[in-house]
Amino acid sequence: MQRKEHLDPLAIGLLLTCCAFWGFQQVLVKATLPEMAPIFMAGVRFSGAAAVLWLWCVWRGVPLWQRDGSLGPGLLAGCLFCLEFVCLFSGLQFTAASRITVFLYTSPLWAALVLPWFIKSERLSKLQWLGLLLAFLAVGFTLRQGFLGGQTPQQHWGDLLGIGGAIAWALTTVVLRTTRLTQLGPEKLLFYQVSASAMTLPLLSLALGEAWNWHLSTFALGSLFLQTVVGAFASYLAWVWLLGRYPATKMGSFALSTPLFALLFGALWLGEAVTVELLGALAVVGLGITLVNQRRG
Repeated sequence: MQRKEHLDPLAIGLLLTCCAFWGFQQVLVKATLPEMAPIFMAGVRFSGAAAVLWLWCVWRGVPLWQRDGSLGPGLLAGCLFCLEFVCLFSGLQFTAASRITVFLYTSPLWAALVLPWFIKSERLSKLQWLGLLLAFLAVGFTLRQGFLGGQTPQQHWGDLLGIGGAIAWALTTVVLRTTRLTQLGPEKLLFYQVSASAMTLPLLSLALGEAWNWHLSTFALGSLFLQTVVGAFASYLAWVWLLGRYPATKMGSFALSTPLFALLFGALWLGEAVTVELLGALAVVGLGITLVNQRRG
């Protein structure tokens, strides 16, 4: 596999498409919640994605079941991936889609805190620590707004779940970076994550006593199709493929556009408020992540 040092037009196009859809997807999930319980919806989504990915691998002749020593870390990564979406889908009940996306995309900050414990070369410089401090101050300020009385009575729970999702995502990244999973192809890596979610989420939904509503509108069915085929299959497969070929730090800069797309779609579709405080927090978090991604020269 040949790695490239810079993003070419193909990578830029794929990244922007993925980020735009991910921003739209959070709004889409929130709009579907009146018809489907959150964990049930996530379970259906990832069950469908696991089936589509398996068919794709059969068609492409990609081996999924060979023994390569990746089962343990693969299941761990899958469980953390599942936890991320439990937090995200549950949190969307309490806070705006645009707001929770800002918290979710603090994931690189949490990963930067944890990775140096496993990879010595990831130790942070003074500039990177400054970036972390600025970003976490912005997160704390935005959290404060939710606790002091946000747009909904339980907004602070949605905010905290967004941060929980970010931490789970960061820990998934740590597992992917520090185990045998670095040697896997994108299909098998993604299969661990979506299949673990497909097995776990329906059981969790039952344990929580969620209602399983199968009488869905055309809109809800279309939402599930987009979430499953485009969101949980195609976009994640493209992201993992890109990670194997292009610099992760440069890709991370594009990922910061996802909250902007969520703000745009949330305002246009759901009428979510775009406050100066939220935009300011997003800008400072973006600056912090940019500084964290700066390599020591």
